Amino acid sequence: MAQITAKQVADLRAKTGCGMMECKKALVEAEGDFDAAIKLLREKGLASAAKKADRIAAEGAVDILSDGKTAAMIEVNAETDFVAKNEKFVDFVKGVLRTIVANKPATLEELKALKYDGTDFTVEETLVQLIAVIKENISIRRFLVAEGKLNSYIHGHGQTGVIVAFDTDDDTAATAEFAEMSKNVALQVAAMNCEFVDRNAVPASRLAEEKEIIATQIKNDPKNASKPDAIIEKMALGKLGKFYEQVCLADQAYVKDDSMSVEKYVASVAKQLGKEIKLVNFYRYEKGEGLQKREDNFAEEIANLVK
Repeated sequence: MAQITAKQVADLRAKTGCGMMECKKALVEAEGDFDAAIKLLREKGLASAAKKADRIAAEGAVDILSDGKTAAMIEVNAETDFVAKNEKFVDFVKGVLRTIVANKPATLEELKALKYDGTDFTVEETLVQLIAVIKENISIRRFLVAEGKLNSYIHGHGQTGVIVAFDTDDDTAATAEFAEMSKNVALQVAAMNCEFVDRNAVPASRLAEEKEIIATQIKNDPKNASKPDAIIEKMALGKLGKFYEQVCLADQAYVKDDSMSVEKYVASVAKQLGKEIKLVNFYRYEKGEGLQKREDNFAEEIANLVK
Protein backbone atom coordinates (compact mmCIF):
# COMPACT_ATOMS: atom_id res chain seq x y z
CA MET A 1 0.00 0.00 0.00
CA ALA A 2 1.31 3.46 -0.95
CA GLN A 3 2.46 5.70 1.91
CA ILE A 4 0.20 8.76 2.00
CA THR A 5 1.76 11.94 3.39
CA ALA A 6 0.03 14.84 5.12
CA LYS A 7 1.21 17.12 2.30
CA GLN A 8 -0.50 14.97 -0.32
CA VAL A 9 -3.74 15.10 1.64
CA ALA A 10 -3.43 18.88 2.09
CA ASP A 11 -2.69 19.39 -1.63
CA LEU A 12 -5.70 17.29 -2.66
CA ARG A 13 -7.90 19.17 -0.22
CA ALA A 14 -6.70 22.51 -1.63
CA LYS A 15 -7.40 21.29 -5.17
CA THR A 16 -10.86 19.80 -4.54
CA GLY A 17 -12.19 21.52 -1.45
CA CYS A 18 -13.13 18.14 0.02
CA GLY A 19 -12.68 17.10 3.64
CA MET A 20 -9.34 15.83 4.94
CA MET A 21 -10.63 12.31 5.62
CA GLU A 22 -12.29 12.06 2.18
CA CYS A 23 -9.05 13.17 0.54
CA LYS A 24 -7.02 10.62 2.51
CA LYS A 25 -9.44 7.81 1.65
CA ALA A 26 -9.33 8.75 -2.04
CA LEU A 27 -5.51 8.81 -2.07
CA VAL A 28 -5.35 5.43 -0.34
CA GLU A 29 -7.84 3.97 -2.81
CA ALA A 30 -5.89 5.50 -5.73
CA GLU A 31 -2.59 4.24 -4.26
CA GLY A 32 -1.19 7.76 -4.10
CA ASP A 33 -2.12 8.75 -7.66
CA PHE A 34 -3.16 12.41 -7.37
CA ASP A 35 -5.23 12.61 -10.58
CA ALA A 36 -6.91 9.29 -9.90
CA ALA A 37 -7.84 10.51 -6.43
CA ILE A 38 -9.44 13.64 -7.92
CA LYS A 39 -11.41 11.42 -10.32
CA LEU A 40 -12.60 9.24 -7.44
CA LEU A 41 -13.79 12.28 -5.51
CA ARG A 42 -15.57 13.63 -8.56
CA GLU A 43 -17.25 10.28 -9.13
CA LYS A 44 -18.54 10.40 -5.56
CA GLY A 45 -19.91 13.88 -6.20
CA LEU A 46 -17.67 15.43 -3.56
CA ALA A 47 -15.14 17.36 -5.64
CA SER A 48 -17.94 19.37 -7.25
CA ALA A 49 -18.00 21.42 -4.05
CA ALA A 50 -14.65 22.95 -4.96
CA LYS A 51 -16.07 24.44 -8.15
CA LYS A 52 -18.56 26.36 -6.06
CA ALA A 53 -16.11 27.66 -3.49
CA ASP A 54 -15.49 31.00 -5.24
CA ARG A 55 -19.18 31.76 -5.76
CA ILE A 56 -20.69 34.46 -3.58
CA ALA A 57 -22.50 33.11 -0.50
CA ALA A 58 -24.09 36.00 1.39
CA GLU A 59 -27.53 34.53 2.03
CA GLY A 60 -28.15 31.76 4.55
CA ALA A 61 -29.20 32.03 8.17
CA VAL A 62 -28.23 32.98 11.69
CA ASP A 63 -29.39 30.51 14.34
CA ILE A 64 -29.05 30.00 18.10
CA LEU A 65 -29.17 26.97 20.39
CA SER A 66 -29.39 27.24 24.19
CA ASP A 67 -28.65 24.44 26.62
CA GLY A 68 -28.97 25.48 30.24
CA LYS A 69 -26.40 28.18 30.90
CA THR A 70 -24.71 27.83 27.51
CA ALA A 71 -25.84 29.28 24.18
CA ALA A 72 -24.23 29.02 20.75
CA MET A 73 -24.89 31.34 17.81
CA ILE A 74 -23.82 30.63 14.24
CA GLU A 75 -23.99 32.17 10.78
CA VAL A 76 -24.00 29.74 7.86
CA ASN A 77 -24.06 31.29 4.39
CA ALA A 78 -25.46 30.02 1.10
CA GLU A 79 -25.79 31.56 -2.36
CA THR A 80 -29.57 31.92 -2.35
CA ASP A 81 -32.29 32.53 0.20
CA PHE A 82 -34.15 29.57 -1.32
CA VAL A 83 -31.45 27.14 -0.16
CA ALA A 84 -31.44 28.69 3.32
CA LYS A 85 -35.01 27.38 3.70
CA ASN A 86 -34.09 23.90 2.45
CA GLU A 87 -34.74 21.23 5.10
CA LYS A 88 -31.27 19.70 4.66
CA PHE A 89 -29.63 23.11 5.14
CA VAL A 90 -31.71 23.84 8.25
CA ASP A 91 -30.93 20.39 9.72
CA PHE A 92 -27.21 20.90 9.04
CA VAL A 93 -27.20 24.24 10.89
CA LYS A 94 -29.01 22.69 13.87
CA GLY A 95 -26.53 19.80 13.93
CA VAL A 96 -23.54 22.15 13.89
CA LEU A 97 -25.06 24.10 16.80
CA ARG A 98 -25.45 20.88 18.80
CA THR A 99 -21.81 20.06 18.01
CA ILE A 100 -20.71 23.50 19.24
CA VAL A 101 -22.69 23.36 22.49
CA ALA A 102 -21.39 19.86 23.25
CA ASN A 103 -17.72 20.60 22.49
CA LYS A 104 -17.28 24.40 22.81
CA PRO A 105 -14.60 24.76 20.08
CA ALA A 106 -12.56 27.98 20.06
CA THR A 107 -12.03 28.42 16.32
CA LEU A 108 -13.63 27.55 12.98
CA GLU A 109 -10.75 25.14 12.30
CA GLU A 110 -11.45 23.30 15.57
CA LEU A 111 -15.17 23.19 14.80
CA LYS A 112 -14.66 21.79 11.28
CA ALA A 113 -12.41 19.03 12.64
CA LEU A 114 -14.98 17.87 15.22
CA LYS A 115 -17.28 14.91 14.63
CA TYR A 116 -20.62 16.25 13.40
CA ASP A 117 -23.34 15.56 15.96
CA GLY A 118 -24.41 11.90 15.92
CA THR A 119 -22.08 10.82 13.07
CA ASP A 120 -18.57 9.54 12.41
CA PHE A 121 -17.97 12.32 9.88
CA THR A 122 -16.35 15.64 10.69
CA VAL A 123 -18.28 18.90 10.39
CA GLU A 124 -16.20 19.77 7.32
CA GLU A 125 -16.90 16.42 5.66
CA THR A 126 -20.60 16.81 6.36
CA LEU A 127 -20.52 20.31 4.88
CA VAL A 128 -18.83 19.06 1.69
CA GLN A 129 -21.44 16.33 1.35
CA LEU A 130 -24.21 18.90 1.77
CA ILE A 131 -22.70 21.11 -0.94
CA ALA A 132 -22.58 18.12 -3.27
CA VAL A 133 -26.29 17.44 -2.67
CA ILE A 134 -27.59 21.04 -2.73
CA LYS A 135 -25.17 22.19 -5.45
CA GLU A 136 -24.56 25.65 -4.00
CA ASN A 137 -21.60 27.15 -2.20
CA ILE A 138 -22.26 26.90 1.55
CA SER A 139 -19.88 28.13 4.23
CA ILE A 140 -19.77 28.33 8.01
CA ARG A 141 -18.80 31.96 8.44
CA ARG A 142 -18.63 32.41 12.22
CA PHE A 143 -19.92 31.19 15.56
CA LEU A 144 -19.65 32.02 19.25
CA VAL A 145 -20.37 30.41 22.61
CA ALA A 146 -21.84 32.43 25.50
CA GLU A 147 -22.31 31.30 29.08
CA GLY A 148 -24.19 32.71 32.07
CA LYS A 149 -27.72 34.01 32.65
CA LEU A 150 -28.80 34.38 29.02
CA ASN A 151 -31.68 35.09 26.74
CA SER A 152 -31.80 35.18 22.95
CA TYR A 153 -33.83 36.30 19.97
CA ILE A 154 -33.93 35.40 16.29
CA HIS A 155 -35.48 37.94 13.93
CA GLY A 156 -36.87 37.34 10.46
CA HIS A 157 -36.26 33.60 10.01
CA GLY A 158 -32.51 33.89 10.64
CA GLN A 159 -31.89 37.45 9.46
CA THR A 160 -30.59 38.65 12.84
CA GLY A 161 -29.55 36.75 15.96
CA VAL A 162 -28.99 38.19 19.44
CA ILE A 163 -27.78 36.77 22.75
CA VAL A 164 -27.80 38.93 25.90
CA ALA A 165 -25.94 38.05 29.10
CA PHE A 166 -26.71 39.17 32.65
CA ASP A 167 -25.20 38.69 36.10
CA THR A 168 -27.74 37.67 38.76
CA ASP A 169 -28.55 34.71 41.00
CA ASP A 170 -30.23 31.50 39.81
CA ASP A 171 -33.55 32.22 41.55
CA THR A 172 -33.85 35.63 39.86
CA ALA A 173 -32.92 34.20 36.47
CA ALA A 174 -35.74 31.64 36.85
CA THR A 175 -38.48 34.28 37.29
CA ALA A 176 -40.98 35.29 34.61
CA GLU A 177 -40.03 38.93 35.19
CA PHE A 178 -36.39 38.26 34.34
CA ALA A 179 -37.36 36.23 31.27
CA GLU A 180 -39.55 39.08 29.98
CA MET A 181 -36.96 41.77 30.72
CA SER A 182 -34.06 39.87 29.16
CA LYS A 183 -36.13 39.08 26.05
CA ASN A 184 -37.01 42.77 25.73
CA VAL A 185 -33.34 43.74 25.94
CA ALA A 186 -32.54 41.17 23.23
CA LEU A 187 -35.26 42.75 21.05
CA GLN A 188 -33.66 46.15 21.70
CA VAL A 189 -30.27 44.91 20.49
CA ALA A 190 -31.83 43.45 17.34
CA ALA A 191 -33.69 46.68 16.56
CA MET A 192 -31.10 49.33 17.49
CA ASN A 193 -27.79 47.68 16.53
CA CYS A 194 -25.66 49.19 19.31
CA GLU A 195 -21.87 48.78 19.35
CA PHE A 196 -20.95 48.47 23.05
CA VAL A 197 -22.67 47.16 26.16
CA ASP A 198 -21.85 50.26 28.27
CA ARG A 199 -19.47 53.23 28.54
CA ASN A 200 -16.70 51.13 30.10
CA ALA A 201 -16.60 48.98 26.96
CA VAL A 202 -15.85 51.89 24.60
CA PRO A 203 -12.15 51.77 23.62
CA ALA A 204 -10.10 54.81 24.65
CA SER A 205 -9.04 55.36 21.04
CA ARG A 206 -12.67 55.50 19.88
CA LEU A 207 -13.53 57.94 22.66
CA ALA A 208 -10.57 60.20 21.82
CA GLU A 209 -11.55 60.20 18.15
CA GLU A 210 -15.15 61.14 18.96
CA LYS A 211 -14.02 63.93 21.32
CA GLU A 212 -11.79 65.32 18.60
CA ILE A 213 -14.65 65.29 16.08
CA ILE A 214 -17.02 67.04 18.51
CA ALA A 215 -14.35 69.61 19.47
CA THR A 216 -13.72 70.39 15.80
CA GLN A 217 -17.44 70.85 15.20
CA ILE A 218 -17.61 73.26 18.16
CA LYS A 219 -14.59 75.26 16.94
CA ASN A 220 -16.08 75.53 13.46
CA ASP A 221 -19.08 77.35 14.89
CA PRO A 222 -18.35 81.13 14.58
CA LYS A 223 -20.03 81.71 17.97
CA ASN A 224 -17.21 79.77 19.64
CA ALA A 225 -14.29 81.41 17.81
CA SER A 226 -13.06 83.32 20.85
CA LYS A 227 -13.49 80.51 23.39
CA PRO A 228 -10.26 79.05 24.89
CA ASP A 229 -9.34 75.40 24.31
CA ALA A 230 -10.15 74.44 27.91
CA ILE A 231 -13.73 75.61 27.47
CA ILE A 232 -13.98 73.86 24.10
CA GLU A 233 -12.86 70.61 25.72
CA LYS A 234 -15.47 70.92 28.48
CA MET A 235 -18.14 71.54 25.88
CA ALA A 236 -16.98 68.47 23.94
CA LEU A 237 -17.13 66.29 27.07
CA GLY A 238 -20.65 67.53 27.68
CA LYS A 239 -21.74 66.47 24.21
CA LEU A 240 -20.33 62.95 24.59
CA GLY A 241 -23.57 61.91 26.26
CA LYS A 242 -25.29 61.88 22.87
CA PHE A 243 -22.54 59.65 21.50
CA TYR A 244 -23.00 57.17 24.37
CA GLU A 245 -26.76 57.13 23.78
CA GLN A 246 -26.17 56.11 20.19
CA VAL A 247 -23.51 53.41 20.62
CA CYS A 248 -23.95 51.99 24.16
CA LEU A 249 -26.79 49.59 24.91
CA ALA A 250 -27.02 50.66 28.56
CA ASP A 251 -27.40 54.35 27.58
CA GLN A 252 -29.87 53.84 24.73
CA ALA A 253 -33.48 54.92 25.22
CA TYR A 254 -35.51 51.79 25.94
CA VAL A 255 -37.62 51.21 22.83
CA LYS A 256 -40.82 50.30 24.71
CA ASP A 257 -40.56 53.32 27.04
CA ASP A 258 -38.17 56.03 25.88
CA SER A 259 -38.54 57.93 29.16
CA MET A 260 -35.84 55.62 30.55
CA SER A 261 -32.58 54.09 29.35
CA VAL A 262 -32.05 50.35 28.98
CA GLU A 263 -29.87 50.42 32.09
CA LYS A 264 -32.69 52.05 34.09
CA TYR A 265 -35.20 49.55 32.69
CA VAL A 266 -33.03 46.64 33.91
CA ALA A 267 -32.65 48.39 37.29
CA SER A 268 -36.43 48.85 37.57
CA VAL A 269 -37.01 45.11 37.14
CA ALA A 270 -34.26 44.34 39.66
CA LYS A 271 -35.91 46.71 42.16
CA GLN A 272 -39.29 45.09 41.55
CA LEU A 273 -37.78 41.68 42.37
CA GLY A 274 -35.69 43.01 45.24
CA LYS A 275 -32.58 41.53 43.59
CA GLU A 276 -29.44 42.65 41.77
CA ILE A 277 -29.29 42.30 37.99
CA LYS A 278 -26.36 43.55 35.93
CA LEU A 279 -26.28 43.78 32.14
CA VAL A 280 -22.99 42.08 31.25
CA ASN A 281 -22.77 41.74 27.45
CA PHE A 282 -24.58 41.20 24.19
CA TYR A 283 -23.76 39.41 20.94
CA ARG A 284 -25.39 40.25 17.62
CA TYR A 285 -25.06 38.61 14.18
CA GLU A 286 -26.66 40.11 11.08
CA LYS A 287 -26.84 37.66 8.18
CA GLY A 288 -24.42 38.62 5.42
CA GLU A 289 -23.20 41.84 7.07
CA GLY A 290 -19.98 43.00 5.42
CA LEU A 291 -20.23 40.40 2.65
CA GLN A 292 -20.49 41.15 -1.06
CA LYS A 293 -24.02 40.41 -2.22
CA ARG A 294 -24.75 38.32 -5.27
CA GLU A 295 -26.26 40.40 -8.09
CA ASP A 296 -28.23 38.45 -10.67
CA ASN A 297 -28.74 39.83 -14.18
CA PHE A 298 -32.06 38.30 -15.23
CA ALA A 299 -31.79 39.29 -18.91
CA GLU A 300 -28.29 37.85 -19.13
CA GLU A 301 -29.43 34.65 -17.44
CA ILE A 302 -32.26 34.19 -19.96
CA ALA A 303 -29.83 34.84 -22.85
CA ASN A 304 -27.47 32.19 -21.49
CA LEU A 305 -30.31 29.70 -21.21
CA VAL A 306 -31.33 30.37 -24.80
CA LYS A 307 -27.74 29.77 -25.93
